[in-house]
Amino acid sequence: MKVLFSLAVVAVFSALAYLGGSAAGLRTLFGVIVPYAAVAVFLAGVILRILAWAKVPVPFRIPTTCGQQKSLPWIRHARLESPFTFWGVLGRMALEVLLFRSLFRNTKAELRQGPRLTYGEEKILWLAAIAFHYSFLVVFLRHLRFFMEPVPALVRLVEATDSFFQIGAPILYLTDVFLLAGLLVLLYRRLFDPQVRYISLAADYFPLFLLLGLALSGVLMRYFTRVDVVAVKEMAMGLVTFRPVVPETVSPLVFVHLFLLSTLIAYFPFSKLMHLGGVFLSPTRNLANNNRARRHVNPWNYPVKVHTYEEWEEEFKDKIKMAGLPLEKE
Repeated sequence: MKVLFSLAVVAVFSALAYLGGSAAGLRTLFGVIVPYAAVAVFLAGVILRILAWAKVPVPFRIPTTCGQQKSLPWIRHARLESPFTFWGVLGRMALEVLLFRSLFRNTKAELRQGPRLTYGEEKILWLAAIAFHYSFLVVFLRHLRFFMEPVPALVRLVEATDSFFQIGAPILYLTDVFLLAGLLVLLYRRLFDPQVRYISLAADYFPLFLLLGLALSGVLMRYFTRVDVVAVKEMAMGLVTFRPVVPETVSPLVFVHLFLLSTLIAYFPFSKLMHLGGVFLSPTRNLANNNRARRHVNPWNYPVKVHTYEEWEEEFKDKIKMAGLPLEKE
């Protein structure tokens, strides 16, 4: 039911956008008002979410480590596994953000005949995640040509590199293939891995179907249907320059693509996709593990009445002497 519900919502959104793009009276709603509203929700949601995370107190150092902590000079410590300095934290964070290092080291556990618990590598998930995220980044950069005039040289370079093999007409972009392949692998894992399926919610399936709908509508427009690219760029330039215009020659499929993108943008701050910003504010990742070098005291601790050893010894000094026990203060 979770899968069907998420798929049905994306299908309904696509149908509504197609009908809205086909009706003259609704084209402004789906082509102008909805995108502006989605961006406003995105900006407000991201800012509020980041501020809420930034206000959470972190009095102690709680980095996740899996290596030797720095202690004595003659003991070699793991500079990335248990970073002690700012540069160690920066290197660890860079590997995490750019290469998904913790996901690369992920393992899987299976109960086989015996019964016998076995562990193995889980590199497919890492590869699918890398393919999806970097392909999505390249696709985003390629789409900047619709929102800029003249088109920057960097965007042209990215586009030329992406279509380097000159396959087909129109030329096939490799990231289109990698993006769809990565999404399908991630969806397959959600659907057919029993452990993952058991813990998956509708909030896990909905973004996948939304991204698949966005990618498929883009593939349809580029490789299988005729779309007035000049009119699409005119509409995109109107949005970014705050002079919105919706040309009559814009295909209804463009409105499907734009509406799914707007839904993704508006949904982003309230979903698990917000890990894009959360990873930088995670105390398990962005703190140095220097607990042995520095003492971290919780500044929110309320004062409590203590009874020191010196006070205890002074109070029971006579009894301690009678028992023949040594005293620190004679």
